[in-house]
Amino acid sequence: MNRTIKDFVVIGLKGMAMGAADVVPGVSGGTIAFISGIYEELLTSISNVNFSLIKTLKSQGIKAAWKQVNGSFLVSLFIGIFVSVVSLAKAIKWMLENEPILIWSFFFGLVLASIIYIAKQIEKWNVFTFVLLVLGAILAYYITTLNPLVTENSSSLFLFLAAALAICAMILPGISGAFILVLLGAYKPVLAAVNNRDFTTIAIVGAGAIVGLLTFSRILKWLFTNFKNYTLAVLTGFIIGSLNKIWPWKETLTWRTNSHGVKVPLNQQSISPFSFENNQLLLAIVLAVVGFGLILLLEKLAVKKE
Repeated sequence: MNRTIKDFVVIGLKGMAMGAADVVPGVSGGTIAFISGIYEELLTSISNVNFSLIKTLKSQGIKAAWKQVNGSFLVSLFIGIFVSVVSLAKAIKWMLENEPILIWSFFFGLVLASIIYIAKQIEKWNVFTFVLLVLGAILAYYITTLNPLVTENSSSLFLFLAAALAICAMILPGISGAFILVLLGAYKPVLAAVNNRDFTTIAIVGAGAIVGLLTFSRILKWLFTNFKNYTLAVLTGFIIGSLNKIWPWKETLTWRTNSHGVKVPLNQQSISPFSFENNQLLLAIVLAVVGFGLILLLEKLAVKKE
């Protein structure tokens, strides 16, 4: 595939959108990758990082290996993700702390529209497809209702496995990798390692993430190749079930203290907006419509490009 500089800039912007989503515990970068039309290419590119790549590098050189792994695509995407996390993380964190209803409303509208977008990719519906969608929704909803572990485990093996599991969730539409870390009680140790520049722990977490990513991407690629409709049905169900996590109006049941000594919500449940004195309902609806409309716009642009 011959791409221009403009194409790589667009891929970088999609990476920025993925990075912005991954910062929010409850929104999956995989969802953004799917609705921006790069999901399957991302899975294929990651799964091409294998032992045959070393063989290609030895026999045909760097250029052939770079082409095999779709290096320009991955570099453009990950640069976008990195830039987004560095530049937008503070702004999104501020919004989550000061205007949670508004930021969640925008993401709720965005994810709601993505359900329609992904469901439209299912070419053939039958009873089994519908059952898989419902099961996916139930599983994702159940995950969002789980109580995070209060006790943290900072052992090397645990952090390795937690990182592998979280990175799988991160590329799976509907499930947030950051939320999985919170559930497992690994979010605080990982965050502390980054803040304290504990490079040994960071290396262990990074190794777990790489192993999880390379393994799970192959599984997903195989599922898309052999059972695309059924896979899309499960993913659509995942996103439907995840709506509970990003419902804008929440009641905090328990709190935890983060690495900066600040109390933040630990366990929340969705409630009616009318339970709030200042529910910001009108502005929340406007932002949800904006998020919903943004996905429809991206879809129209993609169809026009095709």
